[in-house]
Amino acid sequence: MKLSSITVTAAAAVGGAHAFDIPSWTQAAIDSGLALAGLNGIAMVNSIGKFGGSCNLGNVKLRKEWRYLSKPERKHYIAAVECLQSKPSILPAGLAPGSQSLFDDFVYVHMNQTLQIHFTGNFLIWHRYFIHIYEKKLKEECGYTGVLPYWEWGYDVNDLRASPVFDGSDTSMGSDGEFIPGPPQVLDFGFGDPIILEKGSGGGCLFSGPFKDLLIRLGPATEPDPTQDNPRCVKRDLNVDCGRRFATFRNTTDTILNSPDIMTFRTTMEGEPGYTPPGYMGIHGGGHFMISGDPGSDAFISPGDPAFYLHHAQVDRVYWIWQMLDYQNRRGVHGTNTFMNLPPSANTTVEDYVDVWPLAPPIKIKNLMSTIGGEGSPLCYLYL
Repeated sequence: MKLSSITVTAAAAVGGAHAFDIPSWTQAAIDSGLALAGLNGIAMVNSIGKFGGSCNLGNVKLRKEWRYLSKPERKHYIAAVECLQSKPSILPAGLAPGSQSLFDDFVYVHMNQTLQIHFTGNFLIWHRYFIHIYEKKLKEECGYTGVLPYWEWGYDVNDLRASPVFDGSDTSMGSDGEFIPGPPQVLDFGFGDPIILEKGSGGGCLFSGPFKDLLIRLGPATEPDPTQDNPRCVKRDLNVDCGRRFATFRNTTDTILNSPDIMTFRTTMEGEPGYTPPGYMGIHGGGHFMISGDPGSDAFISPGDPAFYLHHAQVDRVYWIWQMLDYQNRRGVHGTNTFMNLPPSANTTVEDYVDVWPLAPPIKIKNLMSTIGGEGSPLCYLYL
């Protein structure tokens, strides 16, 4: 059975010059990831001819999925992350005692801006810049010569512990947490309907692999002062129920094909109440709660888990695919400057700045729309 004619027609209608490049995939092709891979290929083809500035075919970086890196490439990346964790903080003295390394500084910046960068007009672009600067620091501070990898959730929705991202080997992002029995996980964010997930397969500290001995220091957000030093192990509670419901190949492919504009795409990606069905988390939240644990379940300090960056590279990849299906018409933003417009704030515009102080200088949103240079963009990468 093929996609409904309504879905295909909608996809074609927003596809601009490349509308007829979007096939009518079978349900099996969508569920297996073949359709998503096809969309990635179309996005790659549509990128040709759009390079600008100093970015060109000769120097563009190709971000790859974790399992398609060689084992030496994975170890090189892991070593660079561990190096970043050994570099001193660059925050002003006394600003955040819990931020004791450059890696921690990324956690602080995200924590400090959480309510201005989620369910907001700048969500997608802010995180695009944030992970770009992380990749840049890995290179400049730690001699990393590779690219920022991404984690394709769809591969692992049925067996997270077997994933090369989480299998606990020396070429992984570390293991699941030690299993701790408990009830189903109830996600009540204070808005929308609570989401009940089956109990995950972990819950405790990582038991093997890289980052087993990593200490998360900032947070949790429920602390009276989450900037204080609160050293504790990284915990994970890998959750296949969340993946099967919110982060499958179908979830991701539908988010791309059924979003004719940035309003639909961004709110579907985030599962924003008022725009999406009750109890819908979106693929962004789905990926986060597939990892779960401390800090993974804490929206403020989630970058404290090194897997965060692979997850958000996938978020950016999906955004890039969607953009490149009709780039000319997909360079806008939708939303305000505060979390679900609470408190009410101005609409985000492409003239607004993205600020990740003190990690990098601010930059206008419009200068981050292209990942391959031009239009003032410092970016130069594509996704394989």
